[in-house]
Amino acid sequence: MNKIKGNIVVGQSGGPTAVINASVAGVYRAAKDMGVKKVYGMVHGIQGFLEKNLIALEDYLETGMGIELLKRTPSSFLGTCRYKLPAVEGNEAVYEQIFAVMEEFEIEAFFYIGGNDSMDTVKMLSDYAAAHGKLQRFVGIPKTVDNDLPVTDHCPGYGSAAKYIATSLKEVIRDVQSTGLTKPTVLLVEIMGRHAGWLAAAAALAKGQDCDGADAVYLPERVFDIDKFVEFVKSVGEKKNTVVIALSEGIRLPDGRFVCELGGGADSVDVFGHKQLSGCALTLAGIVAERTGYKTRAIELSTLQRAASHLASLTDIEEAMEAGYAGVMAAAGGETGVMVVMKRIQEQPYLCTMKTFDIHHIANGEKTVPLEWITEDGRGLTEEFLQYVRPLIKGELLPVYVDGLPAHLVRKK
Repeated sequence: MNKIKGNIVVGQSGGPTAVINASVAGVYRAAKDMGVKKVYGMVHGIQGFLEKNLIALEDYLETGMGIELLKRTPSSFLGTCRYKLPAVEGNEAVYEQIFAVMEEFEIEAFFYIGGNDSMDTVKMLSDYAAAHGKLQRFVGIPKTVDNDLPVTDHCPGYGSAAKYIATSLKEVIRDVQSTGLTKPTVLLVEIMGRHAGWLAAAAALAKGQDCDGADAVYLPERVFDIDKFVEFVKSVGEKKNTVVIALSEGIRLPDGRFVCELGGGADSVDVFGHKQLSGCALTLAGIVAERTGYKTRAIELSTLQRAASHLASLTDIEEAMEAGYAGVMAAAGGETGVMVVMKRIQEQPYLCTMKTFDIHHIANGEKTVPLEWITEDGRGLTEEFLQYVRPLIKGELLPVYVDGLPAHLVRKK
């Protein structure tokens, strides 16, 4: 093994998750196990790195509860960004600035925790290093509640979000069913997911001995037909007084438009050109009310589904830490231009191991829910999907409570 002789740096990018900080903890623990002198954290990802906005993680993790509190802290402890690294041609100065910062702080290995666009950053930096004789190593550590990175079996962050979604759905179903209604009420729950329906699919977990579950779950992998949707809602309303629908924010019409665009949503885009989706449930609630006369209610889980560390999956936390640890081990072994991937070894009992894979086959890719895991009517998920996701939501890690509320580790600057 080529031991890391210099310092290392770790950053977080893109949308946060309930366990993204556990990957930082894994990176830190691995670095200290192998004797790395200093572990820097990028404040607000690569954007902060360009500005030399770094902190020494030792200042936070060597005192008090340190790592244990970090594991229980939601969102990005280091701060995130959505900075798009420009193409090399014509922007060499940006890349030289990044490597100059690495040399100034004696950084030998660079770890970036993120999703699709973050892995593109790892690819571009590792390619530049290879083309210009730079010796620093670059490793991606997967993170995304969307669960849409290719190659890896699943992504850290997804299990906890799935656990929160299924739990929340059970709770709102219990709420809506508790009232003595004389007129059907339709509850529409909007769940994140642009092109991949992994998060919305997790709503299928709510069904069990103590819960009827959603009457339908709609994913962006299937074209959404509003007329058929309304007819389905009407038919369910004729049989019972509550209709519960879970749907992805990214469901699309036959002409390719997002459903939320009917209500004026998706008007803005981020630096990567992604439309900002919102309002799908509210839009459909208005359509259903107008066409059926039923009472409707729309709930948008929004950022709650990725920030609920109080309900994080222990499996998810442990795997997020393992992914961070494995990333450092890969760099120590001389690897660069790779991402840590999770390989499921067996189902019963569930067993997963960490490997690495060429970042060029991952960056800018997208993994969607297999069509064979969606029921033929397009309104539910198969048992195969449930077998896939159930192990990922298992276990709990209780928060550390202070004055009755969960305590978090907070960065000072």
